[in-house]
Amino acid sequence: MNGLHALRRPLGSTGLEVSPLGLGTVKLGRDQGVKYPNGFRIPDDREAADLLALARELGINLLDTAPAYGRSEERLGPLLRGQRQDWVIVSKTGEEFDGGQSRFDFSAAHTRLSVERSLRRLETDYIDLVLVHSDGNDLHVLQRTEVYETLERLKQEGLIRGFGFSGKTVDGGLLALQRGDCAMVTYNLGEQAEKAVIDHALAHHRGILVKKALASGHACLAEGQDPVRASFELVFGHPGVGAAIVGTINPQHLRHNVALAAEVLGG
Repeated sequence: MNGLHALRRPLGSTGLEVSPLGLGTVKLGRDQGVKYPNGFRIPDDREAADLLALARELGINLLDTAPAYGRSEERLGPLLRGQRQDWVIVSKTGEEFDGGQSRFDFSAAHTRLSVERSLRRLETDYIDLVLVHSDGNDLHVLQRTEVYETLERLKQEGLIRGFGFSGKTVDGGLLALQRGDCAMVTYNLGEQAEKAVIDHALAHHRGILVKKALASGHACLAEGQDPVRASFELVFGHPGVGAAIVGTINPQHLRHNVALAAEVLGG
């Protein structure tokens, strides 16, 4: 298997080159309040290190984390020591997860505190991309809070290389891309409402990351059709998609996902 090494592509006009698959790391840090059909055990440090080594070996250079992912950021810091140049790291701001509950804070003070805390946890002096973890009130967050202005300042200061928005609405995604570098959208076999955001990003050289690429919609497939392949054919069939973030802690699933993505992309 050739993996994804030769299939990296620019993420909009951010200057970042990313593998078409990114590794989501919520399962490295949080096992409460997660929307997965089956329970799982958070991997220990050896298992997590092996997973990251496998991802790198397979050509993945994109990691997605967040303060709301429990201990994900603080675990990644030590796990990635000596490898910073090998990874494009995406984190978030706006959502905190404490005591099994999410809470949101989009103020300037919290945004700066959050990013500076992420830098310490990740043991790095810059984060490649910070996305706003929206609570679903996308337009309010973008128009009535200071989060985007603060991220712009952090970018000017060199603490982050790019910023954007992980939202839940088309209007939010379109507005987010007017000033931001990237939008993270839901796009899969069952949910394609945000395709308009991907279209807009393509036309305006903005970055797109896809979340929930493998979620739902599989019941509509014909018997014998691989839902992962069908999902990747949809997602990577749109030229505006930079990468799909897929969270797995199963090495076999990771290998399978990479093999199918490489096939679909002609690698």
